[in-house]
Amino acid sequence: MTFDLLPGDKRDHLGEVVRRFWEAGGRVFDTSPLYGTGEINLGAFVSSLGINDQIFLADKIWSTGEYLGDDSHAEHSLMQSMQRMWRNRIDIMQCHSLINVEVIIPLMRAWKKEGRIRFISATHHDPAYFGILADLVEGGSVDFVQVHYSIATREAEERVLKAAAEHGVGVFVNMPLEKARLHKVVAGTALPGFAAELGIKTWSQFFLKWVISHPAITCALQATSNPDHVAENVGALRGPLPDREMRARMVRHMETIPGFDKLGQMPWYPDKHYAGLLNRGLGATRARMTEAITRLKPAS
Repeated sequence: MTFDLLPGDKRDHLGEVVRRFWEAGGRVFDTSPLYGTGEINLGAFVSSLGINDQIFLADKIWSTGEYLGDDSHAEHSLMQSMQRMWRNRIDIMQCHSLINVEVIIPLMRAWKKEGRIRFISATHHDPAYFGILADLVEGGSVDFVQVHYSIATREAEERVLKAAAEHGVGVFVNMPLEKARLHKVVAGTALPGFAAELGIKTWSQFFLKWVISHPAITCALQATSNPDHVAENVGALRGPLPDREMRARMVRHMETIPGFDKLGQMPWYPDKHYAGLLNRGLGATRARMTEAITRLKPAS
């Protein structure tokens, strides 16, 4: 959502996000053809900054519907992503949300042999599917996985992170800030005094340091469209990381904050709105559904 805009909308702020992230030491960029104009915008910004050949690019394949069991859509998607990102090789290609995984993983093995991608990965944000991710890791099918993990959502610790550590598989983390829900929970609440021991100055750094301090984690993917938030986020790269005891203390502190135990019931991106292609499409679909339901209602 954060990099998806309607064509013609101003996007200079997104270019500033990329610039500040890069200058602060950020090197990994994660995108997907499913993210509306996200690939197009990111490709334009990294190219204009002259860093396209230096970033570590993670992209995705989402082939569903009539393409289940058919690799033609995935092949087209790879070529389209390369064109949008102005790349002839993508560092990590990921099977988005495990869609069509039985076809996509073997296909990505072929792409890897051909030199079109460097690493194979699969993703999911729903803990219900973490067992499948762990199976892929244990079976030697992937070089990386991308999983939902945060101080509020810790189910990945049960199998995925253990398996990744045992098999030398990298782990990317999606939703480390819970799509702004963690910030909603702590709004108006001061950081605990012990945060200063880790050089933590903002809640973003509190949450991100907790995630990246787990020894199995390779990278936390924090999404933002606000250049000022980039500075907060990359601050988690500096200073000491919490050890096991401190991580447990951080969890215990969060459990004292009202609403933390109800975070999973909150909508994504509370108090935020992203007027891109995705939300426009979703809005149109909801309007059609509402109209259809209204027509079906019996007259009173």
